[in-house]
Amino acid sequence: MGSVFKRGGKKNRDGYYYVTWDDWTSSGKQRRSLCARTTDKSAAEQILKKKEAEAALRREGVIDPRLEELRVQRHRKLSDHLADFENDLRAANRSESHIAKTLGFVRTISEASAWRGIGDIGADAVSRYAASRLASGSSARTVQAALTAVKGFSKWLTNNRKLSHDPLSAVKKPNPEHDRRLQRRMLLPDEWPRLLRATEGGRSLGGMPGSERALLYRTAIETGLRASELASLKRSDLHLDATPPFLTCDAEETKNGKRARQYVTQTLANALRLQLSQTNRQRVFAMGDLTNLAKVLRKDLAEARTAWIAESSNDEEETKRRIESDFLNPADRDGKRLDFHAFRHTCGAWLARAGVQPKVIQTVMRHSSITLTMDAYGHLFPGQEMDAVASLACLLDAPSSSPSETQGEIPRHAQRTAQQTGRGVARQLATVREESNELTASGSRRKRSLQKRLEPQVTLAAKEIASRAGLIRTDDQGIMSPLL
Repeated sequence: MGSVFKRGGKKNRDGYYYVTWDDWTSSGKQRRSLCARTTDKSAAEQILKKKEAEAALRREGVIDPRLEELRVQRHRKLSDHLADFENDLRAANRSESHIAKTLGFVRTISEASAWRGIGDIGADAVSRYAASRLASGSSARTVQAALTAVKGFSKWLTNNRKLSHDPLSAVKKPNPEHDRRLQRRMLLPDEWPRLLRATEGGRSLGGMPGSERALLYRTAIETGLRASELASLKRSDLHLDATPPFLTCDAEETKNGKRARQYVTQTLANALRLQLSQTNRQRVFAMGDLTNLAKVLRKDLAEARTAWIAESSNDEEETKRRIESDFLNPADRDGKRLDFHAFRHTCGAWLARAGVQPKVIQTVMRHSSITLTMDAYGHLFPGQEMDAVASLACLLDAPSSSPSETQGEIPRHAQRTAQQTGRGVARQLATVREESNELTASGSRRKRSLQKRLEPQVTLAAKEIASRAGLIRTDDQGIMSPLL
């Protein structure tokens, strides 16, 4: 049964009338209230009768409650939907920077497209906005970020039954790989010791002494953490007494929204422990404004490069060569830059050069897919060119060829034997590792029994490895050394 009333009772003679009635929605019966926006009681009663009649039609299925709810949502202000969207982002524990950027992109596109409500959202307007931004010189990565935000908003509207379908599902985002405005290079292994010495002995920059900056650079390379993630590190995030030591980064601070756990070397753990003993602050690094990190790094690189060039002051030709080289330069002749984020790229690149398996690199770098890892570092894995040439040699080794014509190439049967041997060695070594782990808590009799049983396998594996010395993937002795 509906009712008509004024808030404040009889004292509110000049106020509007309100009506309440029982409505029917897709979820069942619901009590509703509405301001009739009239001071005439008879007009308010007519509004109530209309609302009750519509409720009866919905109750009997003449009017679809779901369609009616969609109509109500379409008439709400866009700002109200954005407020609900923001609340959902906060409930999903998104970072403040992510929320601000996402809402900023949506508001910018909605203003450029003159949207008044969610019913105005359309793919054509968004596509025109993207095309105009690209034409005005914006990078594909920036436009991609804007479209990701607005497409996420329209998908949220659809999932929450505020729209019957996603109007932006057909909008295509530009590929940033086709328009890379900023390409980064890795820090070369020979550059690191010189940058380390110059930074440790350098002056205070960006509110950080040289020793702390050097430790920051080392941590960035060894863990692959981003600048914002490093800035968020607290004392409680450092587990330096664990075996092995590791760092953690809270989910709200990471780009993928997942808690990160990065292992570090004992050398870095000792350096971090010393750093914490010299300060009382909770944050590990006093990084300040993150936008200044690139400037600070350029100054440290300049100091290291100046010292490197000065070493050849007695050799004019060598000095000229060093001045013309890209060594320790923030930007090389190909336009690739060495900024703070390049330390993360350096982490993955050095792991690839060291022959670490791609799947392990994906885990360390926290990439969403192995494809991303291979696209970034696949060209750096050692031995690929040798394997490719060996495969071509086998294909070119025709049966009719004479021994002299194929001399120096790897025969097909020899290559097949080497591959089978390699798999056998891998299986034997895996067995050795598994069974040797059983020795930790066993008695002396069981130890001697296992050692006697494992000795022939270890000997055989060693002989086969020695026999395949000419087929190892790389002769670079540096790949077995630690990153730093």
